[in-house]
Amino acid sequence: MKIGMRKSSLKKRISARTSLKRQIVHRGGFKMPRGYGWIRNPKKYVYNKVYNRTTFDVFKVLKKLFK
Repeated sequence: MKIGMRKSSLKKRISARTSLKRQIVHRGGFKMPRGYGWIRNPKKYVYNKVYNRTTFDVFKVLKKLFK
C-alpha cells in the first residue's frame, strides 16, 4: 500500500475518461448508485478507501495553494 504523494499520469487520466468500457456503461445506464461500490466489489472498495486516505494528489495541493 502506498503512503504519501500520488504520482499522476496524464495519459492514464485521459484514457480512463475516454475508454470504450466507460462509454458503454455510462450510455447504457448500467451505473450503480453512488455509495454502492461495496456491493459490486467489496475487496476493491476497501482497498480504495484505505488508499485514498493514506495518499494525496499533487494537483489538489496546488489547487488549494493558488485558491
